Amino acid sequence: MKSFINYDQNSDFSIHNIPFGVGVFSNEYIACCTRIGDMVIDLATLYDYGFFDEIEGINENVFEAYTLNEFIELEKPVTNAVRLKIQELLEENSKLANDEKTIEECFFNANQVRLMMPVHIPNYTDFYSSIEHATNVGKMFRDPANALLPNWKHLPVGYHGRASSIVVSGTDIIRPKGQTKPADVESPIFGPCKQLDFELEMAFIVNKNTEMGESISTAEAEDAIFGMVIFNDWSARDIQSWEYVPLGPFLGKNFGSSISPWVVTLEALMPFRTESPKQEPEVLDYLKFEGDKNFDINLEVYIKPENGTENLISESNYKFMYWNMTQQLAHHTINGCNVEVGDLYASGTISGENPNSFGSMLELTWRGTNPLKLKDGEERKFIDDNDTVIMKGFAEKDGIRVGFGEVSGKILPAN
Repeated sequence: MKSFINYDQNSDFSIHNIPFGVGVFSNEYIACCTRIGDMVIDLATLYDYGFFDEIEGINENVFEAYTLNEFIELEKPVTNAVRLKIQELLEENSKLANDEKTIEECFFNANQVRLMMPVHIPNYTDFYSSIEHATNVGKMFRDPANALLPNWKHLPVGYHGRASSIVVSGTDIIRPKGQTKPADVESPIFGPCKQLDFELEMAFIVNKNTEMGESISTAEAEDAIFGMVIFNDWSARDIQSWEYVPLGPFLGKNFGSSISPWVVTLEALMPFRTESPKQEPEVLDYLKFEGDKNFDINLEVYIKPENGTENLISESNYKFMYWNMTQQLAHHTINGCNVEVGDLYASGTISGENPNSFGSMLELTWRGTNPLKLKDGEERKFIDDNDTVIMKGFAEKDGIRVGFGEVSGKILPAN
């Protein structure tokens, strides 16, 4: 496919992508949108002009909305048809290519559009599905010879997080406060987190509601997944290490998580399917799956100090995931837990085998014992005030590139 819109060959937003988001246009109105190259397209106006009339199942302008939820809820037969129609319209000899009036009213330069949270997230679950990350953490905090807990290879470990504090890229995060228990004191102390960390993750968003008692199988899971975003699950390590026994993460996690503004559909990622790591021992029947369910997505993490330049500190890949999305959703619902449109399920920190592929400062600096050196000569054990953390993700194969853009967040001093 070739588009009448010119864009750089390294653009995340090729005609093969067609992501979905929500934008504020000309500081006047809000609408659902898509992007190609450096152009953002107002889908609500495109709908009003009749470009989606032939698609069955879309009977009203669901793009005149502050979130993608209403569109996503139409499910795959409709959302896939819309995506394919947009691709058709963007091809070089389409009926839109020479429609100057529509282009003028619907196409905006990306720097003219302020992107918002793409979905309303009713519920959020965070998994712990990278074997390299889980092993590293186990070595640090438990017996290095038995880094993984006995259940880890039998089920996708996860917990229910806080949906209300998930924010879109570019939103500042205030350093959290809480109780910590330094090793050299007898009683806990209260104050700002001193070991603030990022977690390099990806997340998927579901497109349907189910009833309590229903389950989604691994075979059905992809039909229930609309698309994916990059996810930074900020973490207060010192608060978390004191509070998490016996019930798990709480204040160490719920102060903020950041997502990229463009939701990349599962269909756009299909060319990048890849096999998952071999799972041993064999999983139970409800977690078995057929075919390649993992995706080869390159991931990068940068730290940008205040008034400084970006420092690439980690290069990882989503294909390292031990537990894939279909297994995560099947496990999440096997007990009859109901899901809602817009629910978000994060992967957990994504780390590879090599130190430069670790997905958190906890691992990159090995709990602060091996600080990172930045370009300007500064060092980092964890994230400092006024640092900005930037994560990027893209898949590339056979001349096709599909990317997510980036998710960024700046840490402000504690209140």
